[in-house]
Amino acid sequence: MRTSKRPRAKRGGNIALLSLFLLVIMLSVVALAVDIGYFQVASTELQRSADSAAIAATWKLLDEMGPNASVTPATLSAVRSTASQYAGFNQVASAAPNLAEGDVQIGHLAYPFSSAAGLTFGDPDQFNAVAVSVRRTADNNGELPTFFAKVMGRMGVAAEAQATAAFVNNVAGFRPPATGENLDILPFTLDEDTWNNRTSGDDLYHYDPDSGQVTAGSDGIPEVDLYPHGTGPPGNRGTLDIGSPNNSTADICRQIRYGITAEDLSYIDGEIRFDPETVTLSLNGDTGISAGVKDDLASVIGQPRVIPIFRTVSGPGNNATYTIVRFVGVRVMYVKLTGSLSQKKVLVQPAPIIIPGVIPGNDTPTSDYVYSPVWLVR
Repeated sequence: MRTSKRPRAKRGGNIALLSLFLLVIMLSVVALAVDIGYFQVASTELQRSADSAAIAATWKLLDEMGPNASVTPATLSAVRSTASQYAGFNQVASAAPNLAEGDVQIGHLAYPFSSAAGLTFGDPDQFNAVAVSVRRTADNNGELPTFFAKVMGRMGVAAEAQATAAFVNNVAGFRPPATGENLDILPFTLDEDTWNNRTSGDDLYHYDPDSGQVTAGSDGIPEVDLYPHGTGPPGNRGTLDIGSPNNSTADICRQIRYGITAEDLSYIDGEIRFDPETVTLSLNGDTGISAGVKDDLASVIGQPRVIPIFRTVSGPGNNATYTIVRFVGVRVMYVKLTGSLSQKKVLVQPAPIIIPGVIPGNDTPTSDYVYSPVWLVR
């Protein structure tokens, strides 16, 4: 009688091997998922580090803009140091990343709203953008370590993130900001020749950036006088109707203190901007400055504001039409609108101003010392 074979034991062994094989696959999948999750977290940290570094470095660059300032090698070094500092504030995989040479690029972005635009590096005084790369590679900061992938011989993974931040430094106009705030634009205009020759003026008043106070004395930045002395209409400086054509002194006073509102702009097509073809803007106004605004002007002494610059004016009195060709940043330094004509003055000095709602210009220069806030371009 033959002895029967024992197939059940064989089948049991096969099942055990299959179970072990499936367990190995399952553990490999879990291990891979753990590594992938870790890399995703590290990628987020890389991007956060790059974003923070680019924004902080660009604000540092913007801080250097203004009268008597130029972008020097020392400025560029300070911008790079700021990028490195803020990149290090944001750890990647539990380690503060270092930025290597070439990881920070400082240049000019002609149209920051275009994600395809590239940086140019010809004129440092036009620089308005900083691009930062944060890397975890074999050459810089080391690759991101793996955990379970080590069993497959993969010891690390390279990763990097890029960010570019910028600000507008050629302003062709303004529209109501999305935040709903008013625009700090003074409804006064100054002639182009006086603005172009501003460095030849007197330097009688000093602005202290720490206290925000204005006192008598030199600060190295000459003032110009907005008050229209002796030029006579037509052709002199005056107030502008940025809003209702029936602007009253009360409207001018409100705009001096609180800025231009969206309602004001609704009277001029919802925005104030240069014509793309002529790169000019026509605004009605009134030649002269009323003594009724003296207290309002005095209330903003030391504060930065935008004023339009005109090239020509036609028409007398409150029928004047100014051809505006530039927007500039100024600070009110001194106001006196009482007494004899020779004593009346509204002195302003060039000053940087950061203002929302800007409309960027093209290749034609249309502003001085007027900038948008910094934002991430890409």
